[in-house]
Amino acid sequence: MTEAAEKPSSPGRRQLVLGLLPLLAGVGAAQAQEEPDGLARIRANGTLKVALYNAFSPFSAQSPQGMQGLDVSLAQALARAMGLQLALLPFDGDENMNDDLRNMVWKGHYLGYGPADVMLHVPVDKYFMQQNKQALIFAPYMREQVVLVRDTRRLPVAAGAADLQGLPLAAERGTGAASALIGHDNRLLSAQVHLYADGVKAVQAVLQGEAAAAYVTRAQAESVLFQAQSKPPSVEISEFPLTGVPAQGWLVGMAIKARQEALGQALQQALNSLRGSGELLALFKQHGLTFTAP
Repeated sequence: MTEAAEKPSSPGRRQLVLGLLPLLAGVGAAQAQEEPDGLARIRANGTLKVALYNAFSPFSAQSPQGMQGLDVSLAQALARAMGLQLALLPFDGDENMNDDLRNMVWKGHYLGYGPADVMLHVPVDKYFMQQNKQALIFAPYMREQVVLVRDTRRLPVAAGAADLQGLPLAAERGTGAASALIGHDNRLLSAQVHLYADGVKAVQAVLQGEAAAAYVTRAQAESVLFQAQSKPPSVEISEFPLTGVPAQGWLVGMAIKARQEALGQALQQALNSLRGSGELLALFKQHGLTFTAP
């Protein structure tokens, strides 16, 4: 199977979107009939075009070997299960995910790239879905969760925010996790929080001794520890829910243009086959991530 990559002509700014509202699992039913250029067009071309975020480790990021990450591996597996070739459409996220869906799923960017056939890593969130009716958001394949990664030598107990006082903390700039940490209890910890370009760098700050703890997603934390030459025995990951961050996390799925029922069914069937065969679990293990069933 060959794999092509199309690159946007103008970079934007990716911003991690956390599902901070009640979550809705399952597939939203399309109300209109299938558009004529959906699955039939894709099968005629023989290629599934998948939109993925740039610089979004551990899910999709550029490397000397090309795009790599869990979502890249999932895109390859989905295309293979559907009997199609794969074309990746990596892109830099816009100011919010509503714009990303418009650019990559149902309309295309005004600079000329997109839309793709399907976009991965979309929050399956009831409110978000209601605000984006031009897209069908469905097929959750993982559950994300915000966790606390801490050096137990500096922070032996983390039962509540009071335990974090007086210690340097790390978070990813522009995320709900960072906002929750900074704003908690009338900004009790705000002066201690150092913001990093992404959650991976925030976790690395803990390993390098720059921070006592990082408030990031579990996937970001696990990927850094998985890739570390030797995992420091003093570093632990634990749940640490704060106001505004869902304790049980949020579902992550995919999005296609609305009224593409046949394509949605084909993608859902492909995902079901990967789950049933154990391949989906194997992909998570391959990237050092815990698979938490949606």
